[in-house]
Amino acid sequence: MVKKIFFVLYCGKFVLSLRRVKNVQMTMIDFIGEYDCKVDAKGRILLPIQFRKELGEVEAFCFVIKKHIFAHCLELYTKAAWEEQIGLIKDVIDPFNEEDLQAQRDFRRGSTIIECDPAGRVLLPARLLKQAEIGTDALLLGSEGRIEIWQPDLYFNSGGSDKERKERFKNTMAKRKAKKNDE
Repeated sequence: MVKKIFFVLYCGKFVLSLRRVKNVQMTMIDFIGEYDCKVDAKGRILLPIQFRKELGEVEAFCFVIKKHIFAHCLELYTKAAWEEQIGLIKDVIDPFNEEDLQAQRDFRRGSTIIECDPAGRVLLPARLLKQAEIGTDALLLGSEGRIEIWQPDLYFNSGGSDKERKERFKNTMAKRKAKKNDE
């Protein structure tokens, strides 16, 4: 019996696979939803089945994780979303400007490549868990091509009251609409 061997691009390198990998994500995935999860003693979380379905049929998957630059949470990017973000930054950064280079460093600070195991778990770096004050409970929030990982109390207390959040959203959308109309 002859078995087919496939070469699969995985974490930036080609590896052998005994099965064909379908639906490998090449474009940005829009993760949707808010999910409670547990962090085990080793610092692993199980990605919700809805997020794993969005990723496709891949035995293991690479992500980039980092501390959010503005919020008190972690950001888990797919490789495609990470590369898109880095591309957007490179488009506006002057490589000969010290302030621009520091902004780029600030965005990348603490970023680490991590893998999803066949069971759908990812190991979160202990230093990042500590920075985001995440203990045994976490909240995962789908946010375009990334997943935000929050300590639940910090998430529910972020952004002010419902009234403040609604007002901020309304004002932001009005500003964006006005800017778009000016262009």
